[in-house]
Amino acid sequence: MKDLAHSSNRILSRLCATDAALLGPALTAVDLPLRRQLEAPSTPIEHVYFPESGIASVVAEGGDDRTIEVGLIGREGMTGLPIVMGTDRTLHRTYIQCAGSGLRISSDHFRDAMHERPSLHQRLLLYCHVFLMQTGYTAMANGRSKLEERLARWILMAHDRIDGDALPLTHEFLAIMLGVRRPGVTVALNSLQELGVIQASRGSILVIDRKGLEQLSDGAYGAPEAEFSRLLGSVGSA
Repeated sequence: MKDLAHSSNRILSRLCATDAALLGPALTAVDLPLRRQLEAPSTPIEHVYFPESGIASVVAEGGDDRTIEVGLIGREGMTGLPIVMGTDRTLHRTYIQCAGSGLRISSDHFRDAMHERPSLHQRLLLYCHVFLMQTGYTAMANGRSKLEERLARWILMAHDRIDGDALPLTHEFLAIMLGVRRPGVTVALNSLQELGVIQASRGSILVIDRKGLEQLSDGAYGAPEAEFSRLLGSVGSA
């Protein structure tokens, strides 16, 4: 097991030495391929994942193909938040939408570590807090922002969680993430491309002007990221 201080995962790399020494031996390196399911609705969570690269989507499902992303997890965070908060399952589905790799631990070992080290539990609760801030702003954006503003926010959030400026994303995934039909995604992407902030091609989005995207998000992006930085350090850099 490698030294967690050198992990690309922001939570693991910022643990105190004692917490890292406790958690480290129980962590296993895993690949996180596209569409890999990490959590299923109303099903006991068997493992907690700490992504080091790639992006996972937390998706709410309402039946009759009514699905929408409610949260985004990358190298800044972790899955298994219900376990941190004292339960063993969630109503949402979590799966990989940008392939990567990470570290995982069994839920039983994870519970034991939190019980043994209250300082570890408290730090993980801080991440639960900032993740809830993210989902709150997602709800606000879905209800109050134009599609182009929501798309700009989502691209910024994905950009925070990868290396480089190219996002390997299909229109199909974006439609699920934003809760709209694929033609709407195409229109919104074309609009952002015409403004010169991105370059869209089949299966990929290239970020050209990040500052421009931040302006286009019209306040939907930034506050949860600032809260993360206040409590846990920057989302987008080690």
